[in-house]
Amino acid sequence: MPSTHSLLPKLIADFPAISFTAGQRFAWSPDKKTVFYDESDSENVALLLHELSHGLLGHREYLKDIELLAMETAAWDKARELGKKYTITIDTDLSEDNLDTYRDWLHARSSCPTCSAVGYQSAKDTYTCVACTGTWRVNEARLCALRRYSLNK
Repeated sequence: MPSTHSLLPKLIADFPAISFTAGQRFAWSPDKKTVFYDESDSENVALLLHELSHGLLGHREYLKDIELLAMETAAWDKARELGKKYTITIDTDLSEDNLDTYRDWLHARSSCPTCSAVGYQSAKDTYTCVACTGTWRVNEARLCALRRYSLNK
């Protein structure tokens, strides 16, 4: 399997509208139209293709948390498609493990801090419990600890 170092020149040539920049982690920046990649993880071409896929699919932002999971799933599907073009096999376990982190994140955010039932997202950062009708606000928490703040008095 090629490394990111050998794959990057091909991607740069094939996708001139997207920039590729070394960074602390693999990420897509829609504002900069840039894929950031971790140079210290040069064997992880799957993550490179995954982040590129976000760009090719036009992923920018999401209103509901479930939309983020849908975008992540679509990006992994597109990465597998790109993998075929570059003769790279993307391990299903890798993509599912990555998707599991989003599934776990979504479950934690939607769990009521009062009764632990699963609620529904009623606004960008607000959930409502179907069991006890409690409401809570959540922080972004994709890269930091999840915080849930009860809005009930």
